[in-house]
Amino acid sequence: MAELDIGKHCNIKSCNQTDFLPFICNACKGVFCLEHRSRDLHACPVVNVKNEVQASSGSTSYPCTFEDCKGKELLPVICSHCKKHFCLAHRHQDDHRCVKLETAKPRMAATQKLVQEIVESKKALPPSKGRRGAKNAATAAKVALMKLKLHAAGDQGLPQTERTYFNVFLPKEGNDSSLPMFFCTRWSVGKVVDYAASLASLKNNNNILSAKKLRLCHPQTGEALRMDDTLLSLLAQPESPLYNGGNVILEYLDNDCSALEDTSAYN
Repeated sequence: MAELDIGKHCNIKSCNQTDFLPFICNACKGVFCLEHRSRDLHACPVVNVKNEVQASSGSTSYPCTFEDCKGKELLPVICSHCKKHFCLAHRHQDDHRCVKLETAKPRMAATQKLVQEIVESKKALPPSKGRRGAKNAATAAKVALMKLKLHAAGDQGLPQTERTYFNVFLPKEGNDSSLPMFFCTRWSVGKVVDYAASLASLKNNNNILSAKKLRLCHPQTGEALRMDDTLLSLLAQPESPLYNGGNVILEYLDNDCSALEDTSAYN
């Protein structure tokens, strides 16, 4: 008769005993016996890393390490190159003078120069009408999108084909006026709001019935977009309130309010 393979061996090498009802750690996903099931007793590496980060900060906030900056963030903003913590204002390599900042590649430098030249040339031109005006507007939109792609924050794991870029105007009560961000085209407006609030370290009480709600609003009309609509469906509309590379407003609204009264303060 073949032997039955029942139970699992404890991942602790000095133990290695077979447990017929093994425990799986929900942090490191390791398999352990009854004696080593707690995170402390099997020295869970995931928990230890979290404890080290909290111990180094001394609080639930993450202070910026750039020179004399006193900025703090509720969530860690870590440079992927030098591995240090920074505030949103100093998160880019150029902004915190990253020790591992590489010289821009010739092609990228040439592209940045071309973008700057296009921007300057458009500033010098008088307002145009008709078809020429539409052409200039299309060119300006392309330039705006190129600039957003250079500086926008978002999930770096998203494929380029699924990214939608916006210049997000932040609530008037905050310190920053706007931040460039990108989101997944398949996300709902509600998920976009939650992710943008996280990137900008904004208070988000959308799950509290009586609290003011963070809403994503049209930059011209001030109309609050439906939370269950997806970016893909809004972008596909003939007279879409959104377009890739455009502006959106993130603002706190009362529960009975469906639009901003004045959008001029955000432009």
